[in-house]
Amino acid sequence: MKNIVVLVSGGGTNLQALIDAERSGIIKGGKITCVISSKEGVYALERASKNGIKSRVIPRKEYPDIASYTKAVTDALIAEKADLVVYAGFMTILDEQVTKAFPYKMMNVHPALIPSFCGKGFYGLHVHEAALAAGVKLSGATVHFVTEVCDGGPIILQKAVPVENDDTPETLQKRIMEQAEWKILPEAVSLFCQDRIEIRDGKAYVK
Repeated sequence: MKNIVVLVSGGGTNLQALIDAERSGIIKGGKITCVISSKEGVYALERASKNGIKSRVIPRKEYPDIASYTKAVTDALIAEKADLVVYAGFMTILDEQVTKAFPYKMMNVHPALIPSFCGKGFYGLHVHEAALAAGVKLSGATVHFVTEVCDGGPIILQKAVPVENDDTPETLQKRIMEQAEWKILPEAVSLFCQDRIEIRDGKAYVK
């Protein structure tokens, strides 16, 4: 059974999707053993508490720079014996210390079809604003491994979601979360925990 540690910064809707998936048996071979938050008092911590999951808070504001903060998070992940680290609305970009410690053992869900609308500055509603400004007819979500390149790691799963004519960034965000993010993130976690993801030539393949 693999230890899954989830990194959060806010409400934790993706964390809830993972908790629900674990409870319903969608996630096979893994268990959420700890939730680490970059902020105190966020609702994601309450979700962890309600489900009997250990949590830790490592406040970003208490560290002078990304290097010292990354070291603190990396040390915590090692202490928690994390087999898989999942970014679930974690709003801090960590440096290469953590990706070197957990190569191809960290995954993130991004609310667009990478390589579109991704990279630095593309987070939250900014992603959906950009998609609507471009007039795309399909958007969606991508689960990818985290590397030192922001949103640049090997793609594990993607799911497309239609863009409607009257969409706002908020309505598109909600549809992508419900129809894509909350489905493919637990699926990718389960594949990892069953050792069904293989990296070849920098690309991820599902076995």
